[in-house]
Amino acid sequence: MASLRKTYLTVQNENFPDELTITLGEQKLIYRKRTWTITDPETSESVTQGLRYGENPGQEAALFELVNGNLILGDCKFIEPGHGLVSNLSEEDFHQFGKHPGKINLTDIDAAINILKYLTDQPAAVIIKHNNPSGAAHGTTIEEAFEKAYFADRLAAMGGCVALNETVDRELAQEINSQYFEVVAAPDYATGAVDILKQRKNLRIVEIKDLAALSNFAARRFLDFKSLQDGGIIVQQSPVNSVKSQLDLTIAATTRKGVEYKIEREPTEHEWRDMLFGWSVEQGVTSNSVLYVKNQCTVAVGTGEQDRVGVAKIARDKAYEKHADALCYRKHGIPLFQLELEIADGKFSSADSDEIKETTRSQNGGLTGSAMISDAFFPFRDGVDVGINEGISAICQPGGSLNDSESIQACNEANPKVTMAYTGQRAFKH
Repeated sequence: MASLRKTYLTVQNENFPDELTITLGEQKLIYRKRTWTITDPETSESVTQGLRYGENPGQEAALFELVNGNLILGDCKFIEPGHGLVSNLSEEDFHQFGKHPGKINLTDIDAAINILKYLTDQPAAVIIKHNNPSGAAHGTTIEEAFEKAYFADRLAAMGGCVALNETVDRELAQEINSQYFEVVAAPDYATGAVDILKQRKNLRIVEIKDLAALSNFAARRFLDFKSLQDGGIIVQQSPVNSVKSQLDLTIAATTRKGVEYKIEREPTEHEWRDMLFGWSVEQGVTSNSVLYVKNQCTVAVGTGEQDRVGVAKIARDKAYEKHADALCYRKHGIPLFQLELEIADGKFSSADSDEIKETTRSQNGGLTGSAMISDAFFPFRDGVDVGINEGISAICQPGGSLNDSESIQACNEANPKVTMAYTGQRAFKH
């Protein structure tokens, strides 16, 4: 076990070349390997090195930045050189390296960017864990956005990557520092904020100025590679979210066997905002996925399931668990599991736990009045019914199922009636 722990601290030697060239027909893309000169805090020696390792210790990995070549395929013009975000990070952009950065640290920042680029109209915070959001939120201030995103799933946020689209001030730095994160990324840091964050010696503190202007990237495509087990490659354009405003959503309606079905209740302004926010977050969630969103903040994020009704249930169950933990932490300053341990030791009464559980049940895990977001259509009404039974008020999904009429009927039969809008596009992410 001791040797395994040591591998997490060991920088993996890698043998990738300094330059990488990809030729697509007559067009060439040239990439340069990114390295950083880092002073080892224990030995005070300067070492020039790229990534620590890949997804796991023992996997060599390298980060390459696009430095030359403008790719055009058909009508699509891809992101050109000189617009780097994560791949362009220099020593100056790391206010603190903490432990030497690895692949997951950087891909988590990139996953946050993939969501933040659609949330640019307000202060926004996204906390990423294992390439998926544990919480995402808009706020009237960046501090409020962070607090909402954090309490959306306090448990999963531990050790995650915090990404923000506004300046981190001293107060927010204190809030971030009061919890354990591995990475914080922001467009800027106010005087004194970095010094506070540096109290966490292993925290990677990253400045990416373009996080404040990510809307420039929302409509831009990049080349997306998927390597196969046999060494083959699938190449695709990156997706683009075409839902930019309420005008890009349509009230759910369909015709089946000559009968017309249509949602009977129009969304409120509040519901439109939650649906748009949720669909933006959905762009960065692994499929199959279902999210619940309330007040422009994720209540629960269900990811990576094989069936849609299953992921709707998983997200529901997560909502109850995370809501109870948040209630406990706000009242007692400790996680729910710790409260239950201390009840067994006689430090708390079982009534303390019972109160939290009863409040959670009465509030349906915070799901009442939330919007349910799905990255693809519901093949049957069973997935929709999971949310309706918890008191959701709105659903946002692509539409296009043969059984859309069933989902519409479920919404119209609900008491009170549930509204539903179609995006007209799917948001699979594998």
